[in-house]
Amino acid sequence: MDAPPFAAGVLAAARDAAKAHLRIAGSAEDDALTAHVAAALALCEAFTGTSLVTREWQETLPADRGWRRLGTTPVVAIHSVSDAGGVAMPAASYAIDLDAFGQGWVRVTAPGGTRLVRVGYRAGLAAGWDALPAPIAQGVVLLAAHLFEARAIGGAPPAAVAALWRPWRRVRL
Repeated sequence: MDAPPFAAGVLAAARDAAKAHLRIAGSAEDDALTAHVAAALALCEAFTGTSLVTREWQETLPADRGWRRLGTTPVVAIHSVSDAGGVAMPAASYAIDLDAFGQGWVRVTAPGGTRLVRVGYRAGLAAGWDALPAPIAQGVVLLAAHLFEARAIGGAPPAAVAALWRPWRRVRL
């Protein structure tokens, strides 16, 4: 499952925060910094196992009678279940659930001959950049700044990044 892209407004707000941290006044480096911000956001999502900013996700699952957990958390809403061809399934042929941990669950009760189902849902920790918890946002800014500054010489990212993100890390066994 590929993550959907971040909205341009999220990238711009995060880039502006990184520019302020780096004390960059002009816009000459905006493209490079935006690319580093996008990478930092994606790395944060991979590290925490959490969708940072609420956006639309789609996932393909087996159409069996067992409960299947959606791969992205926290799920805000499950809005569609369709067969592999994209035809909406009748509501009576599946069940959905959102648990207290923000995990979304889908169970196909009447597969109707389909082997796979597509599930459309919204998932994310915050509505936008400004609503992210401060440690998450600060870690993204620190990592983006590091990637920007270290593009010529390399080097390990600051240990503070992992320390800021660790409380939001979801580990699955």
